[in-house]
Amino acid sequence: MAVYLPARSILRVAGDDAGAFLDALVTNDVSAASTERSVYAALLSPQGKLITDMVAHRALDGALLLDVPRDRAQDLLARLTTYRLRRKIELADVSDTHSVVVQTHGQAGFTADPRSPDGKLGARFIAAAAPASVDLLTDYDAMRIKAGVPDPAVDAGVEEVFALEALLEELYGVDFQKGCFIGQENVSRMKRRATTRKKFCRIAFEGAAPAYGAPVTAGAVMLGDVRSATTGRAIALLRLDRAREVMDAGASLQAGETHVRLDPPAWLLMPEKGSP
Repeated sequence: MAVYLPARSILRVAGDDAGAFLDALVTNDVSAASTERSVYAALLSPQGKLITDMVAHRALDGALLLDVPRDRAQDLLARLTTYRLRRKIELADVSDTHSVVVQTHGQAGFTADPRSPDGKLGARFIAAAAPASVDLLTDYDAMRIKAGVPDPAVDAGVEEVFALEALLEELYGVDFQKGCFIGQENVSRMKRRATTRKKFCRIAFEGAAPAYGAPVTAGAVMLGDVRSATTGRAIALLRLDRAREVMDAGASLQAGETHVRLDPPAWLLMPEKGSP
């Protein structure tokens, strides 16, 4: 069954230099996108903070189609236009004629969500028009949260989190071997020094979900806060080194009035306890 994602826009980047142009700006080699494989990436600030993430798809005519959050699309288009300079590249918002469709089980024309090659986030496709039914959107968000995958457009403000705090490393969104990209120096330094102590992490609880923004605490100690949530699970932005120490000591975590516990996916890179 197809799920249309109305909160996504499509930017078309075309021309012989399109791939090289984007590769010099974003965290991953989007030029590697093909009709069988999409690529996850992000545009960062010079300080290494996330402006917007994106999924790059390859169109049949060779153009790159950037699947981006709708409320960040125009800002991204403006930034790309500024960076284009004299390059022979075509930039356009084609959201009026294209839309993002997700299937929980892939089929011909769909590519596995690059953040989750194991299929837990289904497969994505750029369609020429929106499907008639959109009633599974809530189910899709629940699937994402239960998989432990944050959506930066929902779970963080523009330039609120650093790339590695947004789990770009775990979600295959950054290539540490590629050439330069905006913010690369800071990303590489955080990776090399293992200084990423605050991260998005899945939490679990019983009963009703805590409110968005509910503080996560251990006694009087503030550890972070809740972001998007569904039944039994939520995405929280936390100081994970401190939260692990609390859990290991047998103490409890609270999100408002709700008892919560860390529930990190097996693939999440956890910081060492006792980090400064």
